[in-house]
Amino acid sequence: MARKVLVMGEVRDGSLRNVSFEAVAAAKTIAEGGEVVGLLIGDSVASFANELIHYGADRVVTVENDKLKSYTSDGYAQAFLAVHAEENPEGIVFGHTALGKDLSPKLAAKLEAGLVSDVTALEVEGGNVIFTRPIYSGKAFEKKIVTDGILFATVRPNNIATLEKDESRSGDVSSITVDVKDLRTIIQDVVRKTAEGVDLSEAKVIIAGGRGVKSEEGFKPLKELADVLGGAVGASRGACDAEYCDYSLQIGQTGKVVTPDLYIACGISGAIQHLAGMSNSKIIVAINKDPEASIFKVADYGIVGDLFEVVPLLTEEFKKLKVHS
Repeated sequence: MARKVLVMGEVRDGSLRNVSFEAVAAAKTIAEGGEVVGLLIGDSVASFANELIHYGADRVVTVENDKLKSYTSDGYAQAFLAVHAEENPEGIVFGHTALGKDLSPKLAAKLEAGLVSDVTALEVEGGNVIFTRPIYSGKAFEKKIVTDGILFATVRPNNIATLEKDESRSGDVSSITVDVKDLRTIIQDVVRKTAEGVDLSEAKVIIAGGRGVKSEEGFKPLKELADVLGGAVGASRGACDAEYCDYSLQIGQTGKVVTPDLYIACGISGAIQHLAGMSNSKIIVAINKDPEASIFKVADYGIVGDLFEVVPLLTEEFKKLKVHS
């Protein structure tokens, strides 16, 4: 059955996050030939509308207000619910991001809808949309269907293939004025640490270091390899606790959950808490001096050796491959 599906697009640091396009692709599956409507909320977001259309949205609605410059759940909820009241969609899709994880449960409660979170795959069978999501820290997967009401889901970054960008696609872009009020939180200023390289949550390649990196200086060869591969640097909690790097790089149960195409674990033992954040990576390469390290049990490829010898060799070989290609 054809459905109208509303998709939340996320703008950050002057560009649309890639998970926005993945959410559009998921919405296309849910819509089954129905209309996919993109939604952009912020203080100046209309300029990004056509990009959502190029990636598959049929049209886009924007809500712009100075009070929406920085994300607050109160402000964004008011904006979203105003659009929802006008559009009355049968489906809703968010990215499973910090914003999506914070806002979607609140909206689901307001709309009295069930929420399927952290979706990694979806398909339609017999008129039902079947959502697949990981459980037990990624050790198993469950399939869910929504039997009644709105189909509301969040999709994990790097799991749903985006549709091919088509710059010839066009669609209507409209705006809705929302009187944002009664905000319990006012964001006065946002101070961010200087970002280096690619965003971890959307990186296709991640080079991660553990306690085996031994020091802050020990992360340098990992950063060099990440630069060559166009990837990002991550870390285990052990490396963060030892103050080798900032906690913003932490991957695991209490850090970021990532699903890159390639994950290279350097000097990481493989504690279950770390595996919970990266075990669904498409290809896992482990580098560790200890042949009994648990990380080798989940690795597709393993190298028993000193990371300070192996990583520079990999960097040089990849440089050669890039030159020849």
